[in-house]
Amino acid sequence: MANTEILFRKLSKSAFFRPLLRGYRSVSRLLYRLMPKGLYTRTFLIIVAPIVILQSVLVFVFMERHYQLVTKRMSEAVVREIAAMVYVLENYPQDPDHAKIEQLASSALGMSTTILPLEPLPPPAPKPFFDVIDQELSRAISQKIRKPFWIDTVGRSRFVEIRIQLKDSILRVFTRRSQTFASNSHIFLVWMFTTSLVLLIIALLFLRNQIRPIIRLADASEAFGKGRPVENFRASGAREVRRASVAFIDMRRRIERQIEQRTTMLAGVSHDLRTILTRLRLQLAFLSESPESEAMRKDVDEMSHMLEDYLAFASGDGDEEAQTTDISLLLEELEEEAEISGLLVTTHFEGPTDAQVKRLSLKRCLSNLVTNGCKYGNRVEVAGSIERDWLTITVDDDGPGIPEDDRELAFRAFHRLDLARNQDESGSGLGLAIARDVARSHGGDLYLEDSPLGGLRARLRIPA
Repeated sequence: MANTEILFRKLSKSAFFRPLLRGYRSVSRLLYRLMPKGLYTRTFLIIVAPIVILQSVLVFVFMERHYQLVTKRMSEAVVREIAAMVYVLENYPQDPDHAKIEQLASSALGMSTTILPLEPLPPPAPKPFFDVIDQELSRAISQKIRKPFWIDTVGRSRFVEIRIQLKDSILRVFTRRSQTFASNSHIFLVWMFTTSLVLLIIALLFLRNQIRPIIRLADASEAFGKGRPVENFRASGAREVRRASVAFIDMRRRIERQIEQRTTMLAGVSHDLRTILTRLRLQLAFLSESPESEAMRKDVDEMSHMLEDYLAFASGDGDEEAQTTDISLLLEELEEEAEISGLLVTTHFEGPTDAQVKRLSLKRCLSNLVTNGCKYGNRVEVAGSIERDWLTITVDDDGPGIPEDDRELAFRAFHRLDLARNQDESGSGLGLAIARDVARSHGGDLYLEDSPLGGLRARLRIPA
């Protein structure tokens, strides 16, 4: 593999192969854009393309070999019979009205023969673009009889007219078209195409049944990734698909069990820690007012807020299920709560407002983003829209922002960018981590960008 890559790199650097490689890449990109993306359509093409190619080859070989060969042999047989009549007419005496030769042609050869007076042959009739009968008959008459002739394979649907110029007369012969070519060849084509079509329809029905379990597995995985309930999903389909489905079910059970154990453990830890903090508050209440006691109260309050942040980050979404939510109304609630707290927050939403989300988790995510924006800026603008089944919400502030190189670090749990934000501000460093965790639990993500207000923009994008 390494030698192949080295060889490919050397060829790509060669001036001779460089245009070929560029052409290959262009054709590959074009085929990728033109080819279907769905598994069902691609599998359909994998089945249909070989059948079409095979039938095309068979039809070509049949028409080029079998049909033409049979037509050639039958045309030669007819011409030999006509040549025999020409020989008899030229070498043996005949009755005045040529009744015997006409009777012989009718009874023994199945042809209608007439002896006409000598006259110029008619001009050649227009020929079709592809006429094997005309080609083979003309070639056989030229080789076997070697006399001036005229044939008409177009004017009559069931018969072929042939005129041979003799020394003192014209031999006119009518023979059936079925005597000059393979008239039953179309039966082979009809049976081949009909059978292929029936088998193709049956194959597509079976293919659809085989792909349906894969689609159900993909839908279940997508729903589980978005935090939505997966109902009535069971392993089905081929052995490999069943293995993948069983692995998905086991993985989902392990994740749910882990979340349940973590939630139970955190509930116990939170109960114990809150009990201790409550005792500390009661003890501080009995102390006299002093700078030391006031500082201790602030520390206890900060510990309570940090504990709530830790528990919120660790517990994740809990057992909340997705539900249809009016996003515009949710943003209005955020604006009202910010106004009660004395913060300057404006919201705006465009387009459809209903989305399938976890309402409490999404509100907590947006609250963290709005709180961060108000903490480090004076003005926060929240805008949202739903386009192409995706919900996009942006939170802009006019604060100092975060350098582009440090934006990914801002999502780390317990990490604070003291150079970008105020060091005197208290916090646990979990606001953005919780917000991204909520976004990813919905099947989306959270991005940090430059804001038109001059500060930081947090762009939330999740499936609607």
